[in-house]
Amino acid sequence: MSFILVQTNPTKTPWHRLHLDPFLLLGSVLLTGAGLLILYSATGGNLSLVYKQLVRLGLAFVVMLALAQVHPRTLYRWSPFLYGAGIALLVAVLAIGDVGKGAQRWLDLGVIRFQPSEFVKIFTPMLLAWFLSRYPLPPSLSVTALSAFWILLPVVLIAKQPDLGTALLVLGSGCAVLFFAGISWRLLATLSAGAAAVLPLAWSFLRDYQKDRILMFLNPEADPLGRGYHTIQAKIAIGSGGLTGKGWLMGTQAHLDYLPEPHTDFIFAVLAEDFGLLGCLALLALYLAVIGRGLYLALANQDTFSRLLAGSLAFTLFIYVFVNIGMVVGILPVVGVPLPLVSYGGTSVVTLLASFGIMMSLSTHRKLVSS
Repeated sequence: MSFILVQTNPTKTPWHRLHLDPFLLLGSVLLTGAGLLILYSATGGNLSLVYKQLVRLGLAFVVMLALAQVHPRTLYRWSPFLYGAGIALLVAVLAIGDVGKGAQRWLDLGVIRFQPSEFVKIFTPMLLAWFLSRYPLPPSLSVTALSAFWILLPVVLIAKQPDLGTALLVLGSGCAVLFFAGISWRLLATLSAGAAAVLPLAWSFLRDYQKDRILMFLNPEADPLGRGYHTIQAKIAIGSGGLTGKGWLMGTQAHLDYLPEPHTDFIFAVLAEDFGLLGCLALLALYLAVIGRGLYLALANQDTFSRLLAGSLAFTLFIYVFVNIGMVVGILPVVGVPLPLVSYGGTSVVTLLASFGIMMSLSTHRKLVSS
């Protein structure tokens, strides 16, 4: 496969010279700023955690700015190697990974402790975009089958940690590439039917606590003080916020320790209690603007690799938001997915802003055009 470089915008703005997209950058700043505000309330004014999150955000923005400078051709060439490294790290996690809260998800290198599965959420769509760009689109049955293998390999390794939430996100990011590649509706329906057929088999491989989460999702009131406690308390917090909320730092569910994991998985309930429905709609509008901008940048790209990768990264953010809010409000099982750029966390924040940097790189550099 050969490439030629073309300049599509000879009069570059200062933003393009820095390889930054001002709208995506502004959305990132607003989301992380809102996250720090909500995190301060969720932790009851714990400045130590807020400071740690601020340091992580600083590192994440540096990574984003650095990746924005990387040429798409470099991303293209390195995609299979990064995917291979990600698979190797997932295998290392299962062999020598740190155990925390009943799961083996982290690698501790002494200086840094990180979760490799978070990086695989980027490496998998990179490989799929690289692989599919080498074939005519829409993909044939054989190409789709091989693509499914590249997706399922990390999904199975992550599910064994066990980390069902991240496994679903990796699955979604890979499937997004196939969707944007123009997979036929007939083939999509066939794959969906096949997936539905193996669900009973997949149930037998789930851990007991994962089965409990699914059952409690269907009827959390069956065990209100046990397995259904998370969902019930989150609903109470959301409902008590009303239209405008109780006010910043005035929520009771999180501050009186009724709401579990208020600074990570259930931070959306803290937002709802403090700022009400209007605050939730404002955050959702901000997410929608960032996702929409990402999809616009994907459509503006001129080569297959850039379009598929940028589109899948933007859509992965949508999956992130949908899964987290869905489990908090009770329309999805609790799977341990943080609210992107708002929940307290390190690796997830770095990988999310890294994906923004990749989208900026694909958009602002001179284009890769297949010939």
